[in-house]
This record gives sequence, structure tokens and C-alpha cells, in this order.
Amino acid sequence: MRKNRKPMLLAMVLAIVLLVIGFSMFGGAEPRHHADDADKHDHAPEVNNHAESGDHPHSDADEHAHEEDGHADDHTNEHGEEGHSEGATISDESAATMGIETTIAGPASIRETVRLSGRMVLNQNRSAEVKARFPGIVRGVFKQVGDAIKRGEKLATVESNESLQVYIVPSPLDGMVLERSISVGDTAGDAPIFVVADLTSLWAEFFIFAGDMGAIQQGQPIIIRSLDGRMTATGTLQTIQPTAEASSQTIVARAEVDNTQGQWRSGMTVQGHAVVSEAPVEVAVPNAAIQRMEGEDVVFVKNAHGYAAVPVKLGMADAEMTQILEGLAAGTEVVSKNSFVVKADIGKAGAEHAH
Repeated sequence: MRKNRKPMLLAMVLAIVLLVIGFSMFGGAEPRHHADDADKHDHAPEVNNHAESGDHPHSDADEHAHEEDGHADDHTNEHGEEGHSEGATISDESAATMGIETTIAGPASIRETVRLSGRMVLNQNRSAEVKARFPGIVRGVFKQVGDAIKRGEKLATVESNESLQVYIVPSPLDGMVLERSISVGDTAGDAPIFVVADLTSLWAEFFIFAGDMGAIQQGQPIIIRSLDGRMTATGTLQTIQPTAEASSQTIVARAEVDNTQGQWRSGMTVQGHAVVSEAPVEVAVPNAAIQRMEGEDVVFVKNAHGYAAVPVKLGMADAEMTQILEGLAAGTEVVSKNSFVVKADIGKAGAEHAH
């Protein structure tokens, strides 16, 4: 009986070992499967709750995108509407202080001109060299250079060598004393002792070379400008001399210039633009309104913020005006004086924005 127990015990141990092994291999998978299902069931209600409440979960990427949108909004608010980077924000008060002036673009006549060099001289019809009527000793001098004078007013007194009588030397016209060549005690003879002139009218004399003679004729309008461009006058070529000046081989043409404001002075070098032809255009601006920016011709248009640079296509031009073919409508208010100030302000703003 004891001999039979031993094989039975071995069989029971073997059966127990096999049972444990089987449980380890197949029994543990089932609980793991149920845990996964539980996880799924636990998360499903959470998603459904967001859907029912209208909330949407945000990923990190979504939050970053919203932050960028916020920065973009801040950037727009800081710099204003589109195009401000191409303009200058200048108040009317600041513009007045900086000498910025505007004008309205519109119709004009563009003049084809021939450029001439010249100078301002005394109007010989309104100037005089004053001489003593009789030789004698100067007894009195009553006017100095720069003094205003009226016709008939006393300039000097001279004692005649023949009669020994003292006579008055009067001014022959209204004007100003420009030269005085005597003093008390001097002897007055045939030479002028005073030069007086009415400076409210001057002559502009221009020197015409042979190559330009075909375009110049008497009665032609001419625009006269100072060398710095600050002073301008208009006149007519009244006289063209029939002979040439020997050394320069030029012919002199003369125009009378109104100088009632006293801005022109005899001896000044000037430029002349003799008008050859005129052509009407629909839109034109003063030459001073045009500037170059980034390789383009621009004008500065006044708007609610200040001034905006507007690219334009140029057409014909003369000494004062330039035709605008594209980019600007008639009636637009543009900067006509000190436009370079606006250009500098835009350049400064662009540099600051880049940094």
C-alpha cells in the first residue's frame, strides 16, 4: 500500500504545478483586459461632458496660436491702419513750425522753355548820372549813399567859377542815391557827382548764345529766378540787341522787372526761362512737391493722420510745375513747400520701426 502512495503523491504534485502554471498564463490576461475597458469607459463621459457644455479643450499649439493672434492685434493697435509706415504723423501745428505748406493739385500750363543766364541791372530809363551845370567848388553835400530822394530835392551846392554864385544841384527823379563822388571843397567838373535811380523797376539782361537764337524772339514771355530759387518774377523780352558782344559772342536780351517790393538788387546773377510753347495738363504739382523714395517719384498727400507718400508717374515739366500722369487726382492736397522735411520724418519713422 505504501508503494502505491508514492506514485500518487508525485502525480498530485505534478497536477498542482501544472494548475499554477496554467493560471499564471491565462488567468492574468482577463483582469488586464477589463482594466483597459474601464479606462475607456471612464474617459468617454469626460469628452461627452465637454461637448454638452460647449467647452473645447485647448492644446498647447492652440494656446500658442491665440497668443500670436493677440500680439498681432496689439501690433495693429500700436501702429494704426495699414499704410501708416509709409506716412508721417505730423500735426498742423508742427507742420506750421517746420514751414510745411500744401497746395491743391490741378490743371496747369506746362511751358517748354530755353534756359538763359543773366543779371539784374539798373533800368536806364529810371536812373541818372548827376553832373554840376557849371564847374566850381562844392560848397555843400546834402545826401549820402542809400538816402531816398525826391525829384527836385537838393543833392549839393556848387559855387560857379565864372559867376562866383552858388547854385543847387537837384535830383532829376524820385529814387535813391546809389553813388556819391564829391565832398565839400572838391571841384565839380564834367564827371558825374551823384548817381540816383528809381529801384522799383529794374532790367534783367540775358546773354543768348548763337545756338539758342532760333528759339528767342522779341515779345517772348520769360520766367526770372534767383540762383537759390527763392525769388521768381515774370516778364517779357522787350529788347534784343542787334549786335553781338565781341568777347563772348553773345547777344543781350532785356526784360523789365517789377521791383516795388525791393527784393531784387542790381548786380544780382539770375536765371531766365524763355517760354517757347505752352501745353495745358489736367493734373500738375509744383516741382518742390516731388521727392524720390526707394527709387520712385512720390508726392506727400495730406490726410487725417498727417502726410502719406504716394508714388506718381511724371510727365512734362518746366521751371515751376510738373505734370502728373498717374497716381494723383485733381483736387488732392499735397505738400508744396519743405516736402523734404516730410521725407526725412518718414525715413526716421521707418528706421525706428525696423529696430
